[in-house]
Amino acid sequence: MSDEQHPNGNSRPDIQTPDPSIASRPCDLASVGTHVEKINKLATASSPDDNNTRLELAEAARRLVRALETPRETMIKHCWAQPSAMTAITTCVDLGLFEVMVNGDSHSTTSAELARAVGADSALVARLLRHLSAMGYVEETGADEYAPTNFTRSLCIPAISAGYPLLSGGFLASNIKFHEYMKKTGYVVPSSMLSGPYQYAYGTDKHVFEHLQANPPYGDLFNLHMAAYRQGRASWMDPQFFPVQEKLIDGANQSKEAVFLVDIGGSIGHDMEEFLTKHPSVPGRLVLQDLLAVLQQITTLDERIERMEHDFFDEQPVKGSRAYYMHSILHDWSDEQCLKILSQLSESMEPGYSKLLVNENVIPPRHAYWETTALDILMMTGFSSRERTKREWEDLLGASGLRICNIWTVDNGVESLIECELDTKDLC
Repeated sequence: MSDEQHPNGNSRPDIQTPDPSIASRPCDLASVGTHVEKINKLATASSPDDNNTRLELAEAARRLVRALETPRETMIKHCWAQPSAMTAITTCVDLGLFEVMVNGDSHSTTSAELARAVGADSALVARLLRHLSAMGYVEETGADEYAPTNFTRSLCIPAISAGYPLLSGGFLASNIKFHEYMKKTGYVVPSSMLSGPYQYAYGTDKHVFEHLQANPPYGDLFNLHMAAYRQGRASWMDPQFFPVQEKLIDGANQSKEAVFLVDIGGSIGHDMEEFLTKHPSVPGRLVLQDLLAVLQQITTLDERIERMEHDFFDEQPVKGSRAYYMHSILHDWSDEQCLKILSQLSESMEPGYSKLLVNENVIPPRHAYWETTALDILMMTGFSSRERTKREWEDLLGASGLRICNIWTVDNGVESLIECELDTKDLC
């Protein structure tokens, strides 16, 4: 038995401390051959258009690295390397350094030349790039000389780069201080959106969205980051994802006055415009709903799409639409708040005709994908909310008088569409 001091400051004489040498040996050397064999097999079968194989290959490569690393190396990666990379990338984004690196006349540039171009101390730039090179994010071509990678080039896209200053300045303090908040509150899952871990970390009584908007540029950076979050992800309206014709268009009211689709909290209309582009001949009206401040940000929008000011906590003004749609709305809110949103919808739906389409993550019982689990932690620390499991969705929607007809899922479960109807009879 050991009386070694636990990191939280408490002595734990009842816990047997493992042999310290375990931290210096590979985590799972015996599995390395299996991972290599799988990687070789997948690499042979992969193609540029086969996203499923690419994702499986990437996961196999991550498993290989984890097997080869020692626990000490993994700890150093978590505690030193990854936080330092976040710091370096964020600073370089703020400096505009990657744009200079990518737009330079030569393939590679010295850190001193880059520093002069952005007006920074050359020693600072050299140290930042040295670590980013060690992490594989820029290419070291000589002594204090660097060239961009495709990742570096992507950081010149505002939507991609926005996540770094946004998370560094507007979110991650709640992650870093989460253990403090949990200890103070008795390790109970956060549920208050106005006095949760985010408010504790940032010393505010504002909701996270209000806090970001009140502290520029974080509100604008959040909007950019959300655009990147959706980039390249499968779209629910594609035939290989959800059968729009069979489930929505067939059997829809053909009247020009009937509402076909309502996008609730649809921002400036990206999803609705994509839907209209892919399904230009749908019958009836298309309605985009959001707060007035959001709708006023719209610069261009197809004339078929109606703009309607609406707060989704209030009564739904559109009754009997063929479909009501919400994209990444409910994960921002606690179950209590979600019930208020959903009750307004269920009261507006026509039995046997209207559908609710919820475009969100659905965490599987096993083998959840890392993007989804990471987002779940961010939602807990930032919003006191969650990504939900299938069972949690069934409970939440069922309590709102709704029943799940089907859950349509692609790409490792990071995109799902929950198809719902009013729970009256066997309507699905």
